[in-house]
Amino acid sequence: MPSIQQLPPHVADLIAAGEVVERPASVVKELVENALDAHSSAVVVELRRGGMGLIRVTDNGCGIAPAELPTAFLRHATSKLRGPEDLGKIGTLGFRGEALAAISAVSRIEIQTRRREDPTGAALRLEGGVPGAVEEAGAPEGTTILVRDLFYNTPARLKFMKKDSAETAAAGGLMQHLALSHPDVSFKFIKDGTEALHTPGDGRLDSAIYAALGRDFARSLLPVKGGGDGAAVSGFITRPLQGRGSRGMQVFFVNGRFIKSQLLTAALEEGYRNQIMKGRFPGCVLAVTLPVTAVDVNVHPAKTAVKFAQEQAVFNAVYHTVLDALAAQGGPVPAAPADPEKTVNPRGDFFQSMDAKAYREQGAKPAAPAPRPAAPLPAWDTERTGPRLSDSAPPLPKTPSPRPALGRSGAFPPLRQDAPSSVLGPKAERMETPPAPPAEPKALAEPALPREPVSPEPRPFVPAIPQAELPGQETLEPPGEAPWRIAGELLRTYIVCESEAGEVWLVDKHAAHERVNFDRLKAALEPPMRQALLTPAAVELGKEDGALLLEHLPLLEELGFSCEDFGGGAVLVREIPADLDAEDVTATLEEIAGKLRSGRSLAERREGLLHTMACKAAIKGGWKSGPEELRALVDKVQSGEVRYCPHGRPVAVRLTKYELEKMFKRS
Repeated sequence: MPSIQQLPPHVADLIAAGEVVERPASVVKELVENALDAHSSAVVVELRRGGMGLIRVTDNGCGIAPAELPTAFLRHATSKLRGPEDLGKIGTLGFRGEALAAISAVSRIEIQTRRREDPTGAALRLEGGVPGAVEEAGAPEGTTILVRDLFYNTPARLKFMKKDSAETAAAGGLMQHLALSHPDVSFKFIKDGTEALHTPGDGRLDSAIYAALGRDFARSLLPVKGGGDGAAVSGFITRPLQGRGSRGMQVFFVNGRFIKSQLLTAALEEGYRNQIMKGRFPGCVLAVTLPVTAVDVNVHPAKTAVKFAQEQAVFNAVYHTVLDALAAQGGPVPAAPADPEKTVNPRGDFFQSMDAKAYREQGAKPAAPAPRPAAPLPAWDTERTGPRLSDSAPPLPKTPSPRPALGRSGAFPPLRQDAPSSVLGPKAERMETPPAPPAEPKALAEPALPREPVSPEPRPFVPAIPQAELPGQETLEPPGEAPWRIAGELLRTYIVCESEAGEVWLVDKHAAHERVNFDRLKAALEPPMRQALLTPAAVELGKEDGALLLEHLPLLEELGFSCEDFGGGAVLVREIPADLDAEDVTATLEEIAGKLRSGRSLAERREGLLHTMACKAAIKGGWKSGPEELRALVDKVQSGEVRYCPHGRPVAVRLTKYELEKMFKRS
């Protein structure tokens, strides 16, 4: 075994610096927090080449005494702690005394500072942690620190740095959080000579949100204020109908410090229980104020995690504050059950806004102002995927989803002879044909398929698959005569089939189509067909998620997206996959960004992205589907080609004749 020896001071400093300085954003965080602790009212941060070339932080705070400049860059040198009793009541952002020492150990630093009472300022240069002589210099009130050539002496850390755009986006996201946590301070962020962020510093949180997170997000927020048991909660939350595709827009502060907390996330989402669509997440900017003795901030090197003395009290304060705000705002009014006789067109085909019947009725009477439609009822999430953290915070009562009324006979509308047959492809037709005149009542046992002339011999059930194949489309050929008879469709989601053996099968059309899409995308050797958007879509994802997508542009190209940087964390989308709706672009890119953040291997992330694409392009539950679409899906299921959706859920369940008779007490 090698002998034990003490590391040289320089090596020990590099190791300590690695714990504090992970990337340029870490330097920005430590320097800006020191500026805030110096009671600054304006902070300017400038980056060049993602921070690897230059980081300049300027503030108008109290400054540093010239005689204390060399001491400020020593390890464990701080002005915020004096004794062990101070560790239990930390109220400043920086307190360890390691930031300046760690930064100076891996860079070249120049600092200029002047206190208000001093006639002149002072300057100091350091290289690799070694200080020079303190010099007299002219300087404005406050402190300016320049950090150059970060990690110049630690190539092991330098090779792990990402692209300049990614490092700049990480620093920009950090500046957003700092600006939101201190709305009374004016922040300016400049990247490569271009101003990317400027907050007014007027003390209003909504002004900081507007400047940092954008107009669209700011307009979707509700103010909240409440608390209890010594915890005060204030800020803004999104309306339930404007949920996000990921948790990237959930921002929490504790005593002015940005943190990441599963406890606060769980409390927030518990408040939205049964009020937000499944798969959507609320956004927020919430500030929790606690006594300094009730929170321990010294549990993480980057100080992004804290420990609460009373976790249950903090959870209840956030939960009840969110719940009260949503109750005061008023939930969405449940929409009336959909009329199956009216055309339902969820994809919003071009130029269409009403069906023919409504158009004729409107033309027959004088124009009148249309009543404001009720907000649609979101799909209620009645199941939770994890244990509740609070027994004292009861959930809202479960609200059943509105059940659509059944049609007159449950049969499909007759097809026009000259209508083109739809196929399961990128743009399957969703339009319903005009209603036919009332037909004579049918027997319950008659198949729910278009009526045809009665022939002397029984006609086998032939799937309605188009015989001709259009260019660029794939025809799903059945394996032969279909042994399953389609008896109808329930809730516009489940296909009811009867087999030759007397079994009843229920097929989830969304899950089945999702699996078909996933298998097709995974087996494709070429990128999917694209559609150019008439108007490019500017998708605001936040600086970090936007940079993450821009960093993986080749992967997005493989999925059929054509994107480019639009500035301010927004991504401009010009082309999308042909089987994706334009209205789903934002939600899809949010989910893709979440999958890219997972940290898995490239192959696993690509498969996760294919899951997202297959789900977004699949038929949704509640959509009108033509007989040909249903027949094609049933053929895939009954042949055994499709058994499970990409997420592992079954696509079909079977009920035997015995099980049915047992339900009716006939067995």
